[in-house]
Amino acid sequence: MLDKGIAVVQPDLSHAGGISEGRRIAAMAEAYDVSVAPHCPLGPIALAAGLQLGFATPNLLIEAEPGHPLQPRLGPAGPPRRPVGIPLPGRPRRAPGLGIEVDEKAVERAAEAGHRWRNPVWRHDGSPTEW
Repeated sequence: MLDKGIAVVQPDLSHAGGISEGRRIAAMAEAYDVSVAPHCPLGPIALAAGLQLGFATPNLLIEAEPGHPLQPRLGPAGPPRRPVGIPLPGRPRRAPGLGIEVDEKAVERAAEAGHRWRNPVWRHDGSPTEW
């Protein structure tokens, strides 16, 4: 696909083999002057993994993240967001890991409530539409 002229690849790190495999995909895309937009439909931990890939990827276009019901429960400070950019997790000290704190009690409560595992139905003017 890369030599066919695509502009953007969107590896989903949860399905593509993790951060290391995502980095390999990004490096191959860079060789073809193709941008990378890590796809993150699965929640805040997958988002943190995508951000780590993005911080190490010179051909990063954007982090594709549609939002998730667990997003506000990521931790006391919430996800790393700023209007002008996203700071590297672990700043000012460089900590290991993804740079997030997981509220395990909130995850347990969400697991008890369950999830339908269906895509949301998006509507525009009453008719179904895409994201």
